Amino acid sequence: MKRLKLCCAALMLLSSPLFAGTLEAQLIPFFAARLAGISDDVSVTVKTPANLWPACEQPQFSLPGNARLWGNLSVQARCGGDKRYLQVLVQATGEYVVAAQPVARGSRLDSTSVRLMRGRLDQLPPRAMLELNQAQDAVTLRDLAPGQPVLLSMVRQAWRIKAGQRVQVIAQGEGFSINSEGQALNNAAVAQNARVRMASGQVVSGTVGSDGNILISL
Repeated sequence: MKRLKLCCAALMLLSSPLFAGTLEAQLIPFFAARLAGISDDVSVTVKTPANLWPACEQPQFSLPGNARLWGNLSVQARCGGDKRYLQVLVQATGEYVVAAQPVARGSRLDSTSVRLMRGRLDQLPPRAMLELNQAQDAVTLRDLAPGQPVLLSMVRQAWRIKAGQRVQVIAQGEGFSINSEGQALNNAAVAQNARVRMASGQVVSGTVGSDGNILISL
């Protein structure tokens, strides 16, 4: 009977608002640290029923490597060898990129095209831009309305080279570097792959540098 009373008391403690507040209070700095520089206002609500919460007072939390950092998430809580998975709702407020004016499809974005807006990051569509430099010189793939969040899927990088353009090909290896000229066979942005037909007719592939040269590592 005594053990039954102790179990009931433990369950009452776990389900109490005080314990819930303590668990959420521990999760807030866990997410705040991971959102540093992105969000300065984070709140966490535990959605998992109290009887499935970790039993210890200070569980260790972890996230899958590819997990999102806001919205509805699953967090692993470990108490020694005991692992529990908590379903939580993370609300985060911060800045994100929106169109500053109407932008037509095919336009190159610049400082007058976009601006930062503050709001709930967890309510944005996936792959929303959070920094202005992500939009710099990007080309829109669709029309944008003023105030519309800009997604990475809505733009592409501006072409650094275009098909048919004469380009310098630099092949580098340990202790040597060879320069030659060829003709680009495809459009490509910086850091993308480009195929080049050399004067000999041979087709080579390399990475587009910021200067427009094609870099090949041997």
